[in-house]
Amino acid sequence: MNQSGNLPRSRLGSLVLIVAVLGGGAAAFAYTAGWFSPGRLTPDLMIAALTPPSGPPLGHRRNHAKGICFTGAFEANGNGVELSKARVFERGTYPALGRFNLGTADPNAVDATARVRGLGLQIATADGEEWRMAMINPPFFAVSTPQAFHDLLIASGKKDPEAMKAFIQANPEFAAFAAWAKTAPWTASYAEEPYHGLNSFIFTDAKGAEHAVRWSLLPTAEVVPLSQAELEKRGPDFLEQEIAERVRIAGPQRWTMVTTVADPGDPTADPSKPWPEGRRTVQVGTLIVQRIEPERDGPCRDINFDPTVLPQGIRVSDDPFPAARSSVYRKSYDLRAAEARDYPRTETARP
Repeated sequence: MNQSGNLPRSRLGSLVLIVAVLGGGAAAFAYTAGWFSPGRLTPDLMIAALTPPSGPPLGHRRNHAKGICFTGAFEANGNGVELSKARVFERGTYPALGRFNLGTADPNAVDATARVRGLGLQIATADGEEWRMAMINPPFFAVSTPQAFHDLLIASGKKDPEAMKAFIQANPEFAAFAAWAKTAPWTASYAEEPYHGLNSFIFTDAKGAEHAVRWSLLPTAEVVPLSQAELEKRGPDFLEQEIAERVRIAGPQRWTMVTTVADPGDPTADPSKPWPEGRRTVQVGTLIVQRIEPERDGPCRDINFDPTVLPQGIRVSDDPFPAARSSVYRKSYDLRAAEARDYPRTETARP
């Protein structure tokens, strides 16, 4: 691979396309008040950077705007209690709801144009606690800081190719993501994707010991790679149609939740840096998707998959992204709630 600062112009164009569909579970990032000097980066500025030239997707999320709801359960196997005292890890079954989605600001995007796919998830326990998370299929994020993500969006929106070249020179970690986006296989189903929580969190066990972790949902469905061109032939909304039909005919779909525990010295503040192979992993349970519902009237419509909504026994680490995302998710929710008339529920679903 060429060094990131020396990418030829022909590749810069393809990287701009990657950025346009990047979105990622990491979607809209901005430092909260006090992390940057006033006026440098705010939720409003990040949302402005995410807004396509055609205008904001009124009534929709400002990123990951195209999605479909699901309900199901999380079956904890009890292994997680060695890492965290959170009740959700005690052996048992807990209600779950979520949203499959594409990393795009266009709710009408053609599926084959979105390289990043995501999964938002909420797991609830009987004591009223919730664990919310937002995951994406890349195994690491494109950049190392919220500011860099904002800069990426700005650079990719400029017509001057030198802008993107300058960004890559200033943020060499982007080269690894660009390589993933060009070489990783496509699939024809949300059910065949792994979903990674790229941010680091701290689990606290019953004895008070703390463990830095990341987690992933790994599919049990057979993965059948295909090309982007083959996906294009299956229609603009194939992924939503396929997952609804798959669950209806084949039954519930499952993912194994695997937590990875950091070794001392592993980076916890930078989601663009994967931890080395061989780190300790613990399988803590299974996500079971039992029912698919269109988002317009579905249970996920009004849920913010805010990664700072956490049960006791889980807290944020020094990774700045979860708090940054929380601030922008909140702003995005306020905007789409005020625009509900632009994305109305059906008559039968109204109270």
